[in-house]
Amino acid sequence: MKTHHPQATQVSSALLVINVLMSTLYFIAIVWVFSHGNAYLFAIFLIGEVFHLWQIITYTYTIWNVSVATTPVANARPSIDVFITVAGEPVDLVRTTLIAVQALDYSNFKIYLLNDGYVAKKPNWRDIENLASQLGVACITRKNPGGAKAGNINNALKQTTSEFVVIFDADHVPTPEFMTKTIGFFNDPAMGFVQSPQFYGNHTTNYITGGAWEQQELFFGPLMRGKNRLNATFMCGTNMVLRRAAILDVGGMCETNIAEDFLTSLFLHERGWRSAYVDEVLATGLAPEDFSSYYKQQYRWARGSLEVIFKYNPLWRKGLSWPQRIQYLASASYYLTGFVVIMNALLPIVFFFTGLVVFNIATMALAVVFIPYIFISLLALQQSSNFTFTFRALAFSYGSFWLQMSAVGAVLLNRKTSFVVTSKQQVGGNFIHLVIPNIIYIMVAIAGGGFAVYRYGLNASVVTNMAWALLNIGLFVPMIIAASPYGVRPSRHTPESLSIQRDNKPVRPKEMMNV
Repeated sequence: MKTHHPQATQVSSALLVINVLMSTLYFIAIVWVFSHGNAYLFAIFLIGEVFHLWQIITYTYTIWNVSVATTPVANARPSIDVFITVAGEPVDLVRTTLIAVQALDYSNFKIYLLNDGYVAKKPNWRDIENLASQLGVACITRKNPGGAKAGNINNALKQTTSEFVVIFDADHVPTPEFMTKTIGFFNDPAMGFVQSPQFYGNHTTNYITGGAWEQQELFFGPLMRGKNRLNATFMCGTNMVLRRAAILDVGGMCETNIAEDFLTSLFLHERGWRSAYVDEVLATGLAPEDFSSYYKQQYRWARGSLEVIFKYNPLWRKGLSWPQRIQYLASASYYLTGFVVIMNALLPIVFFFTGLVVFNIATMALAVVFIPYIFISLLALQQSSNFTFTFRALAFSYGSFWLQMSAVGAVLLNRKTSFVVTSKQQVGGNFIHLVIPNIIYIMVAIAGGGFAVYRYGLNASVVTNMAWALLNIGLFVPMIIAASPYGVRPSRHTPESLSIQRDNKPVRPKEMMNV
């Protein structure tokens, strides 16, 4: 049975050029044309605009061409070890994945359950061993802790011998053709690893799973397609194939970083190994179904990725090409967005209470430059994602400002952060405490707006800054909704099955879909 192969959406090169030109003209106008107000506020604003211009230019460079080559036909059927990483996930969930792996359409592979339940002190670690015995597969139960998931994989690498290794998280159920859709890329002897998309089969379950998936759509769509063109695809922890010689060449999976996949990819590229991205959904997993699990997952990604900037800066890695350096830096620097968000969000608050402004110009003059710039930027973003990028996805990113700032602080202070497996079962509770900074901002903004009206009246500056503050409030509210009990309420839509096949037909999720 054939699975759906999504088609990439190529954005008009003219639109991308216009986007960069408009962004540059806007930047020139605010720096050298407009009259500046308070010097300190302008400096804060300028830092944010430099960051935005960097994001627009690197995004445009990444998605300039998102066409992906078809999957090569394998020259041979080399031996493959399939690792299913387990650390306390429900036995029934692991069974579903294991049965799907046993059904893979490939003749030369061995399956290993990598049972980390013992070292993670999970009560069901013996149940995983029993499951492996029942289904006739090998189980490697690690007894010596260290390195979290990376340590679990490295432990299994020492006990297995096949030429290639496939890694699935316990909740990621592959389609039968996973092997045949990936192994052909290794006809190239320099190919180190192949990554396929992560798709959340439960993305319609509730508000949180929907937002989590909408964020992923952009990454596994145009961004990963573009990175593939630049030989800068990086591993994403699951649904991937590794050449054993390549992973051993860099000493195994990196155990010193909680985003082990991201950093190991950098080491592989640095050593000259190539990478590929398969633009097709070949496995389906689970999004976090509660805000606490979502928050921990995002924090782990942010904390691990930021170390690439502060400890392994790609600009100074001699073995990387310049496109690879730019891609690693662009991906890691995304998690600096939190500082830019809060800096910009505080500017109208400062005005409300002090009257200090960034520019001494008419509101209309600023609008004439700003509106075309933001319109073109949003249009390019929407076209590149096949019009699937949502306000909720944007809000989840912007509303995570405190999470991202905390991650930066943890890296700079060298605070140890443990690897926590994302829960595969919904955790009940009210997690409003995780978004207190969002709530405080809204309360201060409302109070400040009222104070400004009382003090200055409804003049143009007050109205402009109130609109600015209201936009920030609108971007912060979805995270508050997600953290509240409403976030875990069942969606009106029927959740999709963990398997991406139904009635012998492939599910075609939205942009994955057009990923």
